[in-house]
Amino acid sequence: MDDSIVRNVSDNDGKENLIEVKDLKKHFKVSGAGMLHAVDGVNFAVRKGETLGLVGESGCGKSTVGTVLMRLQGATGGQVLVNGRNIFDVRSRSEDLELRRRMQIIFQDPYSSLNPKKRVKDILAEAYKIHKSCTKERLDSTIDALCDVTGIAKDMLMQYPHELDGGKRQVVGIARALSLNPDFIVCDEPVSALDVSVQAKIINLLMDLQNKMDLSYLFISHDLSVVKHISHRVAVMYLGKIVEIADKDILFGDTRHPYSIALLSAIPKVDVNRKVRRIVLKGDVPSPIDPKPVCRFASRCWMSEPVCFEQEPPLQEIAPGHCVACHFAHKSREKMLTAEMAGFEND
Repeated sequence: MDDSIVRNVSDNDGKENLIEVKDLKKHFKVSGAGMLHAVDGVNFAVRKGETLGLVGESGCGKSTVGTVLMRLQGATGGQVLVNGRNIFDVRSRSEDLELRRRMQIIFQDPYSSLNPKKRVKDILAEAYKIHKSCTKERLDSTIDALCDVTGIAKDMLMQYPHELDGGKRQVVGIARALSLNPDFIVCDEPVSALDVSVQAKIINLLMDLQNKMDLSYLFISHDLSVVKHISHRVAVMYLGKIVEIADKDILFGDTRHPYSIALLSAIPKVDVNRKVRRIVLKGDVPSPIDPKPVCRFASRCWMSEPVCFEQEPPLQEIAPGHCVACHFAHKSREKMLTAEMAGFEND
């Protein structure tokens, strides 16, 4: 494994890595079939105060990455380092509580992630009680301060989750994640279940909170427009592997992996004077059960050659901060987008 993938490479702002993920794997046993490789050797880092967007189509393993990082699921292999300490080696309760204080998650569904039997005030108070980080006398004032930061109206505190709309429920989920002043938050598709107007409010809230509290996010989403707006860097995932990772301006402007190019071509564009050229991928998606050590995108790729079906391309750095897993990553984007490209159609 090339450590350049997880070190600081995207800029020289001097910020150190907060989270380092090295060769992370999560496999599931499928009865009578073999092992499903949901996450299969993922490498990336998240710096302090940074948002790393993680994108890919449904079933690629991006949400599994988030739940394994939070230790909601055990890892099959690999390491997740927080300030150099592998979180999977933690055994003592005190260390476990400290890690859970520093690492929080915002779930996709703002309804099922909240206890329907508890009022908002009790939901927000729960973390303080578990971690004993606030005295009983100061609990009310602490919750009030949390509400002021996240924009929760005081009259919401005595309501139950089912009495709130989706946007307000998600704000409660965000406030709960912030209650212990974490350093790192996994945002697992936090706006996908919300209306567009509400999405904008939630995204702006997350960005404001990041600026105020120097938070680091792993922002998991299938909405590329949202990811482009909120992220500093973006990682593209396909069938359990990261195929491209770069600064967002580089990834959206000089995309080098064929799958990333196809994915970005699907972003809706409002321009009546310009024809949209969308790449429609052909071929079958390979099975994630015991995959062969070859390029997993080869069967759908317009650039594939025999080597793609024989060797798995490593995730390698082709420019400072720009890593791509493709045998032909050094070709220019223009050469990739030739008129002979199979799968192009005009929308």
